[in-house]
Amino acid sequence: MTFPNHFVWGAGASSFQIEGGAQEAGRTPSVWDMFCSKPGATWQGHSGAVACEHYQRYRDDVALMRQIGLPAYRLSISWSRVLPDGVGKVNHIGLDFYDRLIDELLAAHIAPWVTLFHWDYPIELYARGGWLSPDSPHWFADYVQTIVEKLSDRVRHWITLNEPQCFIHLGLQTGLHAPGDKLTLPLVLRAAHHTLLAHGQAVQSIRAASKQTCEIGLAPVGLAKIPATETAQDIEAARQAMFQMRDRTTWQTAFWLDPIFLGQYPADALELFGDAMPPIRVGDLETIHQPLDFFGVNHYSSPFVRAGKDGAPEEIPFAPGHPIAANRSFVVPETLYWGPRFYWERYHLPIVITENGLPTLDWIALDGKVHDTQRIDFTRRYLLEYERAARDGAQLKGYFHWSVMDNFEVTEGYRDRFGLIHVDFPTQRRTLKDSAHWYRRVIETNGASLHENPFHVY
Repeated sequence: MTFPNHFVWGAGASSFQIEGGAQEAGRTPSVWDMFCSKPGATWQGHSGAVACEHYQRYRDDVALMRQIGLPAYRLSISWSRVLPDGVGKVNHIGLDFYDRLIDELLAAHIAPWVTLFHWDYPIELYARGGWLSPDSPHWFADYVQTIVEKLSDRVRHWITLNEPQCFIHLGLQTGLHAPGDKLTLPLVLRAAHHTLLAHGQAVQSIRAASKQTCEIGLAPVGLAKIPATETAQDIEAARQAMFQMRDRTTWQTAFWLDPIFLGQYPADALELFGDAMPPIRVGDLETIHQPLDFFGVNHYSSPFVRAGKDGAPEEIPFAPGHPIAANRSFVVPETLYWGPRFYWERYHLPIVITENGLPTLDWIALDGKVHDTQRIDFTRRYLLEYERAARDGAQLKGYFHWSVMDNFEVTEGYRDRFGLIHVDFPTQRRTLKDSAHWYRRVIETNGASLHENPFHVY
């Protein structure tokens, strides 16, 4: 079996991680610009101010995407490049950049999948309360309307938010991501509720303003649990662990997804958080629970779980020597089987893997090429598990490799390389890696080549 007909193959990147041009043509800072200026916040003090210079080099980058044979590209919009104050007057120079980028992609027969928020919150709105402000959902919806009115004659696929677990939990609760705050739980939950309302209002804005039939989803962190064995007991334990509330943080699955897809906060979340939960006004859950067209999710790694006493889930430590990536995350290909399977069973929407990839420490070899065999093996293993999910009944719609090119990997700076395209950051020279050529064949065969030994060819 190969992947379904009309399956979408692509790769992705985000505005702050590749564009650079941080102070060009009217763009104002985001919270990530601010965070990068804090000593010790990122590896060796790296920032996204220059990144991959995609703002200047987008035509060349699209040409490279065409060489890879990408049918789709997931990009994001820099909110403050378009609206320097976060609201109000439009910076048409900034908006025109995305207008030209969309045209360039379409001319190369690459479908744009646009993410409307990938963490780079305008600092002008952060100064007015950010996600804590009750006005934040309206700010976001108005920004979304501006983008959709400009681009929806050519863009059909929209993603509202990327990984709210990260920009709320890591950004506002632990302080490990921008803006670097460590708020009390009631404030974190208030910001989370406003974020969910922002998603719902954004969906309404897209539906109202789109100039053609469109498809909408979002891209949360995939927090799957893998059964230690494929016994009924361990499978049920993994399913329970994946959706249960475990601690008083927003690094959870059902807390975010049940309101969006089921129209209610999970009962165990309400019990666990108690009085820390913000007031939920009449109509809030109806706003959050907007009809969506696909279930996007970013998946990398997952822990193993078994049924313990009385069937209660128990997480199992990884054995010494278990494969790990450059960022010390564990390599668990089964993530792309059990994650999509459990999500499909619970939410019943076609699955799109909006991010999946491997950080490595690769470099250009003496022959001028980048021989990233680990990335090929990693991606092949994960995609074979994803194919197995389809074989066992999950409806799959697409897969976006993270990332199209090496870029600014937030707190890890330019250390970890996820790209299909190698970027030499001092010179900005691009080199297609072996994985890019391998992925082209995967796309051309709609996944059939996954059943070949890739190292006989590359």
